[in-house]
Amino acid sequence: MALRVNTNIAALNARRHLNSNTRTLAAKQERLASGLRLNKASDDAAGLSVREGMRAELSGLKATITNAEQASNLLQTAEGSLNETNAILVRMRELAAQSGNSTFTDNNREALQGEFSQLMGEIDRIAAATTYNNQTLLTGYGNTVDGASTAVTASNTSGVTSISISGAQTGTYTFEDTGSDGNITLGNGTVSQTISIGTILDGSVIATGTQFVANFDRLGVQVTLAGASVAGATGSYTDGDLDGQNITVNSGTGGSFQVGPSDRAYNRLEVSISDMRASGTTLNLNSTSIATITTARTALTSIDQAIGAVAKQRGTLGAFQNRLGFAVAYTENEVENIQASESAISDADIASEVSDFTRSQILSQAATAMLAQANVLPQNALALLQ
Repeated sequence: MALRVNTNIAALNARRHLNSNTRTLAAKQERLASGLRLNKASDDAAGLSVREGMRAELSGLKATITNAEQASNLLQTAEGSLNETNAILVRMRELAAQSGNSTFTDNNREALQGEFSQLMGEIDRIAAATTYNNQTLLTGYGNTVDGASTAVTASNTSGVTSISISGAQTGTYTFEDTGSDGNITLGNGTVSQTISIGTILDGSVIATGTQFVANFDRLGVQVTLAGASVAGATGSYTDGDLDGQNITVNSGTGGSFQVGPSDRAYNRLEVSISDMRASGTTLNLNSTSIATITTARTALTSIDQAIGAVAKQRGTLGAFQNRLGFAVAYTENEVENIQASESAISDADIASEVSDFTRSQILSQAATAMLAQANVLPQNALALLQ
């Protein structure tokens, strides 16, 4: 190498390596200080894009876990109140049974009627007072089936014992039920679904003493059809009975729980709670009385039906709570695994970073020493001038 004074190539080379080592050392210090491998986009542009998408997804999933847990708390609040309603109905049945006995006089029945009326009033008060975050739960919560739907009013001919909804949109749903083909179609003008019940039918009817749930899962509607001699049923189903009948779903307040991270129907859980007041259409106890022996005996049937309705509603709420429990469990598993992937992209490997930091620190010190030596080299030219 030629001896030059104006341009010190050795110093430039040492300075270049020193700058490179200093930049690496600064990057390693940043990673060790933050614990992150990715602190800015230039660290890993593609990795940053993937990480931010995962972070957004994780944020949504964590929020839905909270949603599902709070939804379960809401449903448990409603179910707990219905437990007390059930206890009240049991006591009312006991009073009706006592009043229906000839050993009691009408004067005795006045006292029984007084307690009976108070208990009905308490059922109404519980329904009105059961709230969650200022939302009343037991006077009709979520979308509900209109009692004027022909599938409900004509149940004595079609054998429909109950209609429940889960995620059903508001509007009118109409049945197409051609006799003898073993199929039932239900649609709302936009979406329709056909299910086959041919294997369930005994000829053209639901078998005596049995019931069948026609689950239109795409629509969120479940229709229970009864055969002859089913307790509580006022009719029985024969293939073709539902043709032209309709179900109207009315819009209600609340009842829609976001249990998934995106705007999709399968990420929402729709729950409806009937009007559980004694004076409501579900329990329908407003006209019951035990003031006479005749009305007391008639009240027994009405109360039994009310007890069944409360038990059915509690069972529905319990089923939804179990479903929410599974939703939380699988979402927590999803969060754990996505978080692991996000960590692999984002977090610093401390052992590796410390090793690289130490190496860069030693190289920086060595480059500094060599720069000092390189700056001395041009002085050799002075020896030629002596």
